[in-house]
Amino acid sequence: MIKINNTLSTLLIITFFTFIGSINSYAQVSFRPGIRSGANFSHFTKGNDYYYDPSNPENSGNDYVEYTTKTEFYIGFYGALKLSKYYTLQPEIDYSAQGSNYEDDNNKTVNLNIDYLSIEVLNKFTFNNFNIHVGPTLDFVVDKNFRAETNFDMAFVLGMGFNFTPNFGIEARVKKGIIPVIDFYDTHTNVVFSLGGTYTFDIK
Repeated sequence: MIKINNTLSTLLIITFFTFIGSINSYAQVSFRPGIRSGANFSHFTKGNDYYYDPSNPENSGNDYVEYTTKTEFYIGFYGALKLSKYYTLQPEIDYSAQGSNYEDDNNKTVNLNIDYLSIEVLNKFTFNNFNIHVGPTLDFVVDKNFRAETNFDMAFVLGMGFNFTPNFGIEARVKKGIIPVIDFYDTHTNVVFSLGGTYTFDIK
């Protein structure tokens, strides 16, 4: 009986690893790390017809206070877990410099800087050299030059990319935050447009 049980256990183990190997063979599961970097074009939303003036809250809501786009940068690392021909699960860790510009009552442009460490989990759908990706991100504040409402943000990312080679590609994204950065009567949230390049490494 013991001999039969040992033989059965061995057959089950062999069958299990054969099954796993078959799945990997047909699904072509692979993992490739990469880096990404580029430019951020960010601003805060208007909210409920109000702009908040951090330097002089009494001016908030006046027509001469307005948030405008500022140009910053991002850099990060990702791991592309290719699960099928068309689908890749891509976790990322990015440093994202964001914020907004605004004009005060003296027509002076002021920079509102806020930088995040972003943890993203993207679902990437690939069609030949073209891909679209979507997913959530959790951002933690690592630096700022004004009083923010919270030290983190939650956002959703939607983007598209094109691979010129199996290693090098370009991508464009939009990220929309859902937690107020500055709050005055209504929410002022992050909006970021990103444009940059990617490089995926080969692992053999």
